[in-house]
Formats: sequence, structure tokens, C-alpha cells
Amino acid sequence: MSQLVIIATIVGYIALLFIVAWRSSRGSGALSFFTGGRNTPRVVAAIAMVGAAMSGVTYTSVPGTVAADSFSYLQTTLGFFVGYIIIAYILIPIYYRLGVVSLYEYLDQRFGVVAHRTGAWFFLLSKVLSASLRAYIICVVLQEFIYDHYNLPFALNAVVMMALVWLYTFRGGVKSVVWVEMVKTIIMCASIVVAIVAIVKALGLDLCGAVSAILDSGYSDTLFFDNPLDRRYFWKQFVAGIFLVVAMTGLDQDMMQTILSCRSRRDAQRSLMTSIVIQVVVIALFLSLGALLYLFADAHGLAESGDTLFGYVAMECGLPMVVGLLFLLGLVASTYSSAGSALTALTTSFTLDILGAKGDDVVKKRKVSHLGIAVVMAIVIIAFDAFSSQGAITLIFTMASYTYGPLLGMFAFGLFSRREVRGWAVPVVALVAPLLSYVVAHNSEAWLCGYQFSYEVILLNATITILGFWAVSRRAAA
Repeated sequence: MSQLVIIATIVGYIALLFIVAWRSSRGSGALSFFTGGRNTPRVVAAIAMVGAAMSGVTYTSVPGTVAADSFSYLQTTLGFFVGYIIIAYILIPIYYRLGVVSLYEYLDQRFGVVAHRTGAWFFLLSKVLSASLRAYIICVVLQEFIYDHYNLPFALNAVVMMALVWLYTFRGGVKSVVWVEMVKTIIMCASIVVAIVAIVKALGLDLCGAVSAILDSGYSDTLFFDNPLDRRYFWKQFVAGIFLVVAMTGLDQDMMQTILSCRSRRDAQRSLMTSIVIQVVVIALFLSLGALLYLFADAHGLAESGDTLFGYVAMECGLPMVVGLLFLLGLVASTYSSAGSALTALTTSFTLDILGAKGDDVVKKRKVSHLGIAVVMAIVIIAFDAFSSQGAITLIFTMASYTYGPLLGMFAFGLFSRREVRGWAVPVVALVAPLLSYVVAHNSEAWLCGYQFSYEVILLNATITILGFWAVSRRAAA
């Protein structure tokens, strides 16, 4: 594919991005940046939520994990389904009843301002790292196909990306994010389907033959019940999936801002449950694509694997041009929408939770926060350039297990206990819990008869947080 076609495709999408953002942001008020005006249609929110849950890392990394982990990721996805039920019928009613703009306002009402800000800082740390890593993965691809061709530095790549993200979210905020996420979902799903069809034809198979080839390849192994010590063991992945999605979606300002922009609690619940059904189907397609990519690589003697395999096959292996174009569009769409969503959520939390902006100060502080966080994300993306992108989806979930664990413990203790926690102890417990979890996880094979922690370390992290809160709490006054 020529450089001209690649650049034209990217410029065309960015133009579409700004058109969608402009149209969706018309008539936005001061608070619409944070809430989307609370008038997002239910179907739009459901489709947008699918896109919100699938970043560019999902797009490139999930198919790449098939060689090492087969379809075991579906075990985690089944846990996601249960987690969404918990979010829909426990957390969403609380958020709508309290009328929160930032999720972490709940912690203020339950434990006080120290807990409120501790929860917000943990979210900020988690989201800056995970969102920047997602953006970095895509910057690597763009660097290879565009910037290196013109001998342009990676730093410029990162700065241009975040500058464009800052511009398209500057006015519309959540409103812009929701509609852009919907466009992204449509593009990504089209890309997956077209790629599957093209690879099946390139392998000389029909649909039934492709299904048989995937089943016979060994890549499609899904359920792992035989070895409890294996990180792919079903109950590890399933239970971890429940709590990961509760923490990374239900307690994440970025993920919940789309759903909380719906008109009512009932609309939000229906949108969320619709979106997880679609997500399970889409992830199954991602994994099927991964199996086909490895079958294609084996048939053609390709050395590529992991996160780079999809892009290499789509753009360098003689498939129809539409496959490469849609891959590139899906990659760019996922990058800009995910980064825009994260930047909006981080701006919301920093403005309201950390700075405590109210009244006339909100707009001014929001604009300063918006620009400052965009700069921080660009710096973190550049910093990630020193590390490998291989296994990015695993790295993101591993980081989340440590950074979201205290949030999960704080919310769980607040919801299921009436005890009061001393303010000074909240940040201490929240810092100690992930550190202890890390020590236990990295010594578990020696200490726990060969047991290997996977994403379920988030449960250990949350449990230590809950026990720590219990130790420093007291009974609520009558």
C-alpha cells in the first residue's frame, strides 16, 4: 500500500472525526462536557460502549495472543458478562440515585474528602498509564508506516496524536466521545469481518472449511480445567474477569461516562447489557481472526507473530486493498476515540475531584486541566517508547490488577459495610495493598505450592484493602 493512500486514509478519518465531534457538540452547555447532557439514545450508548471496551490494543493484541493462549480469553469474557450484571443492577442505581458527575463523589459521601481524592488519584494513575499504553501501541504502527518513511521522530508522532485528540474533545467532551465511539465500533467490526472473509478466501476455504480448520488447529482450545496452577485455569480467568470488569468499567470514569449520559437508569442498564452481548460476539470474532491469521502465517512461512501479525498480514501480504484500508481505519479510529474518551474522563475527574471546581470556576479549570492532561499523556507515550509492545493486552490487565484493586476494595467496603474509616488511613491502606499484592504474587510459586497468579491478583489486592479498612475502622455512630 502506497504512502499516499495511507496518509489520505488517516487524513480522511481525522476529517470525519472532527465533523462528528462538531455536530455532536452543538448546543453544549458548561456541564455537557462532563455529562453529555444526559440525553444519549439507548442504542447509541450500547454501540458506543462496545467501542469503548475495545481499544487499539484489543484490535492488535487479542488476535496475536491466540498462539500462546488459544481462545482462553473467552473464559475472562464470560466473567465480564457476570461483572456487567453487577454493574447494571448494583452500581448504576447508586450513581443515578446520588446524581454523581464523577463516580468518586460516592467515596466523598461515604468516607469523606480524603477517600474521595485517594480514589480519584488512583483512577488518574491507572487511566493515564493504560490509556497512554494503548495510544503508544498505535503510535508504533503509525511510526512504522508513516513517520519512519519521512525520518520523523517518535516524539512528534505522540505530540501530533494528542494535539488532535485535545482539539476534537475540547468543546464537546462526553457528547463528542459517545458519537465518535459509535463510529469506531462500526469501523472495527467491518474491518474484522472483511479480514476474516479475505483470509478464508486466500486459504482456499469456504466458511465450513474455515471453521473446521480453526477447530482442528488447536488454536481454538477455550476451557482449561485440568491444572489449577496454570494461569489459564478456567476459574482463575472467569472470577478475575468478573472483578476486572467491575473495577475497570463500573469504577472507571472513562468507561461509565458513556452509560451515565443516558436519559434514565433503566436506559443505562439496558444499554450496558446489550453492549456486553455484542462484545462477547465481537471478541469471539477477534479470536477467530487470530486463529486464521496464524494459519495464514503457517501456510506462507511468515515469521511475524503477536501484536504485529494482524497489521503485517492486512497490509503486506497481498490481500485485497480494502483489508489494509479497513485495518488502518480501525486502528486510527480506535486510537483517537480511546484517547479522547480517556482524556475527557481524566479532565472530568481532575477538575471535579482533585481541584474541586464549582460554579464559575468549572469552565476555566476544566480547560486548563484538559490541556495539562493531554501534555502528560503525550509525555507518557514517549516514555513508553523504551519498552516492548509485545503482549500489551496482558500488560494492561496486569497493571489494572494493581492500580484498580484499591478502588475495588474501597467501593466494596463502602457498599457492604456501614463502618467508618479514619481519613488518614485511607491513602495508607490504598498504597500498602498493591505493594503487598505484588510481593505475594511474585513469590506465590515458592510460597503457595507452585500457584501462579494471573489477573485474579486484583482479588488479593481488593481483599487486602478491605481487611486494612476493617482494621482501621470503627462502628458508625447510631
